[in-house]
Amino acid sequence: MAVPDIGSKGVESMSADTRGDLHQHVLDALGLDITAGRLAPGQVLSIDALSEQLEVSRSVVREAIRVLTSMGLVQSRRRVGTVVRAASGWSLFDPTLIRWRLAGRDRLDQLHALTELREAVEPMAARLAAERADGQDRSELVALAARLWEAGMSGEPERFLEIDVEFHDALLRASGNPMFAQLGSTVTEILAGRTRHGLVPAIPQQAALQDHVDVATAIQRGDADAASDAMNRIVRRSNEEMDELFREGDPEPTEPTDAPTPGTASSATELPGDDRPLD
Repeated sequence: MAVPDIGSKGVESMSADTRGDLHQHVLDALGLDITAGRLAPGQVLSIDALSEQLEVSRSVVREAIRVLTSMGLVQSRRRVGTVVRAASGWSLFDPTLIRWRLAGRDRLDQLHALTELREAVEPMAARLAAERADGQDRSELVALAARLWEAGMSGEPERFLEIDVEFHDALLRASGNPMFAQLGSTVTEILAGRTRHGLVPAIPQQAALQDHVDVATAIQRGDADAASDAMNRIVRRSNEEMDELFREGDPEPTEPTDAPTPGTASSATELPGDDRPLD
């Protein structure tokens, strides 16, 4: 894993941007190794060993461990140290965790699970939006659907993804349900992950673009059943496209942008008792 040279004065002498980059590199290295199973549940992480292995200060490692703890990937045990947790304890809706898991070989299973979440949430969000959204929200969705159609037909994948993210985030907010609205970042990572790993068509199907228009216009006219049905079609079509493209190409996992090569942190473990728990 390549990390920035911090020099003889250590991390304290670095700029805020450089410290942030270094912290993110270490966090990604550990997160990718844990989610890929290279650091297995029950494995004890040594702060000293990780610091030496990754060639960073103990404070950088400790900060990364604190973030991983907040995400449920590791926990501190008295007289044992920092221990990797089983996946059942992870904060699975965390966008960073979703991105790490999508970088692994089981990403299609992960995407299927996330699509099932979308099937449970987004059609209901569309129904509620048709019933509750104000005029501004309804107009915004129609405008976004039009822009999405234009980007899709003109073959602009980056712009298409950006607008698609805006559309689904606006839909969740328009539902009037604050819990649905908070899933916006989760859905964003699902959409971005499909694109990142080549599991979307190079040019969107016209039927998929029409489904987005149908959702927006149904919400605009207050037709809850039609809005829900159209959103169901979007999610089902997304799942079918992923399966078909995966069978055709079976692409290799792609690491998150700017992430380090995984596997470098997995050897930085020792027997229980080598490290004190974090404060």
